[in-house]
Amino acid sequence: MPDLLLELRSEEIPARLQRKAAGDLKKLVTDALVEAGLSYEGAREYWTPRRLALDIRGLTARSADVREEKKGPRVDAPEKAIEGFLRGAGLSDVSQAQVVSDPKKGDFYVAFIEKPGRPAEEIIAAVMPGIIRDFPWPKSMRSGSASMPRGMSYGGIEGKGSESLRWVRPLQSIVCTFGTEHDEVAVIPFEIDGIVASNITYGHRFHAPEAITVKRFGDYVASLEKAKVVLDAERRRQIIAQDAANLAFANGLDLVEDADLLEEVSGLVEYPHVLLGTFEDDFLSIPAEIIRLTIKTNQKCFVTRPHGETEKLSNHFILVSNIEAKDGGKEIMHGNGKVVRARLSDALHFWKRDQGDLPDLDTLKASAAKFGLDLAKPLDQRMAKLDALNVTFHAKLGTQGERVARIRALAKELAPIVGADAALVDRAVVLAKADLRTEAVGEFPELQGVMGRKYALLQGEHESVAAAIEDHYKPQGPSDRVPDDRVAITVALADKLDTLVGFWAIDEKPTGSKDPFALRRAALGVVRILLERGVRLSLLSEIIPALVVMKVGPSNLTSGGRFTFWKKNIGETDLLGPAFFGWLSERTQIPVPGSSEPVWQETISEAGHLLSFFHDRLKVYLRDQGARHDIIDAVLTPEADDLLMVARRAEALTAFITSEDGINLLAGTKRATQLLAAEEKKGTVVADAVSEALLTLDAEKALYAAIRVATAEAAEAVAKEDFRSAMQALSKLRAPVDTFFDDVLVNDEDAAIRANRLALLKAIREATGTVADFSKIAG
Repeated sequence: MPDLLLELRSEEIPARLQRKAAGDLKKLVTDALVEAGLSYEGAREYWTPRRLALDIRGLTARSADVREEKKGPRVDAPEKAIEGFLRGAGLSDVSQAQVVSDPKKGDFYVAFIEKPGRPAEEIIAAVMPGIIRDFPWPKSMRSGSASMPRGMSYGGIEGKGSESLRWVRPLQSIVCTFGTEHDEVAVIPFEIDGIVASNITYGHRFHAPEAITVKRFGDYVASLEKAKVVLDAERRRQIIAQDAANLAFANGLDLVEDADLLEEVSGLVEYPHVLLGTFEDDFLSIPAEIIRLTIKTNQKCFVTRPHGETEKLSNHFILVSNIEAKDGGKEIMHGNGKVVRARLSDALHFWKRDQGDLPDLDTLKASAAKFGLDLAKPLDQRMAKLDALNVTFHAKLGTQGERVARIRALAKELAPIVGADAALVDRAVVLAKADLRTEAVGEFPELQGVMGRKYALLQGEHESVAAAIEDHYKPQGPSDRVPDDRVAITVALADKLDTLVGFWAIDEKPTGSKDPFALRRAALGVVRILLERGVRLSLLSEIIPALVVMKVGPSNLTSGGRFTFWKKNIGETDLLGPAFFGWLSERTQIPVPGSSEPVWQETISEAGHLLSFFHDRLKVYLRDQGARHDIIDAVLTPEADDLLMVARRAEALTAFITSEDGINLLAGTKRATQLLAAEEKKGTVVADAVSEALLTLDAEKALYAAIRVATAEAAEAVAKEDFRSAMQALSKLRAPVDTFFDDVLVNDEDAAIRANRLALLKAIREATGTVADFSKIAG
């Protein structure tokens, strides 16, 4: 079977676009060929900085003949309907159609349309121009005459205007050959903006600029290899990685690996050669993170370490050249060294400036007083400057200074919950965003937090404070590490909760795949911190007051201890009750619910939506940890706001449900709850509570006694957070439940007895509901 070779050669394609573009090309071409009736055995895409290539093997030589049946109107239909049917079927006369009889519908016309197959060459030539013209580049450009408005001309070439080809970079040539392994291949000629597909390509821009005639994929790869082009991107990656590691080792160094940089560099060169560059030892006084980012960002080079070192860098870097220089690369290394030294000189300047005093300290006194800052310390000065400049965090959420004040108040309440030192937490919060005003972070935003930690240690801050400055941004994804210092945990939770509450308050929630403020990542970060660091936190007790602050502005709620009063004087059970609203109303001077002021109803609704958002992230996290979806649903109620307890319930239920006790509990409760649910659905009356006076049979008396014992034991175990023991206590209901169903008719003719027996079943559901909703568990 024949193979297809396609190459689209252009000027340099940005490295970040190459991999996806090659994949898009494969999908677009193969989908179009299959839709046209062809099939193939395999396809693989390739890319270099100057070309996208596609190798399709075992393509059918032509599409199959197709016979379609087109049903028409009844034979006695109006003439116009019959004429329309004939036109649609491509028939010139009704005699060309067949008459088919149906016992129910009568006689009607049917056209049998024969569509002969087409040669693959014809199909390829037909589909390729559209694919290339409509290629989904994120950004594209016109070039040459295509870039001139229609009607204008230059040098005798008339402009083609907007109808001409747009490509990521000017397209220069197209290769399109088709044929079997042993026969002569054919060129499939099609034309796009004057570029005609051929069997001619070109090698390396400098080493082999001459034209190359190619046939099949095998000789295409070999010819490019001779012309100093390595087509396979994975092979280029391997060459760079291996040669760089070997070169470093030969010089007593270890390569600092960087997968992202390796991917980018392999998309910058067609013929990779690694070289070793050098800069002065004096620059090693700059933090390693700055050196690495400076060299990576500006020169796309790898840094190295002395052999055996884990932190300290060497003054050598590894660059990747696209040419094999005649002088062994001396000029290339010299030129890159000059640029690296210039960039490191700037970085050293930033590093030293950030440790010095700001020139306008007198203007920062008010901000320093607001946050308790020491203007003798450089990082404190930067925080005061951040506040004094009124740097905007978000147009609807105020300045960075206002945000720090909110985080500070929230962190004050979280500190005792987490078990962190309150003074260290407060100090960490007020310095957490200070490095945003440093010159190092201004140059390299990726270093926010990292530089703050370094500057904090330089000015003598506590290690926990410095760690919190760096780690309060973490975790930034499912694979990122979670803070382990209690001060850092507290600040990280406060920072993420403030972000989520803030954007919820201004109705900037994620929609579909769009999440511009990374709120899903923030919520997952909260979930991971709570679960992986064992933090018990009632989310609603933090979300609701924070939403109130966002809605009504700063009030007494921001002064700290905003929930201490509630917990002490109102109680956990009245979270959304009248006393709670009355307390909030008194604190904020906002009317209580029931008045014309809707802030309470809006706040509670939004808090519920945000809690549901946390639940979604929790489900994803638990499923990734191996939890069954039905077990998660069984333990996760809409009002559950202690996510650690939800996770522990799921863990205990997962271990318990496959045991003999677990099987007994599931079987015993499901029978009772399913019958109860069916009766409730029919509107059958269920008593509010079980009346012992109406228990006449031994089986129902025994069940009621068992329910009371199991409920008490389960409640005691749940209070101790021993969910497995609670389930074991409830599993003892299996035998009395079975006896009850064997000996007792629930739907007794006496309405009072029937309602009382249904109340027994409801008592079973309520008892087991303290642990999980067993009706949601499969099996």
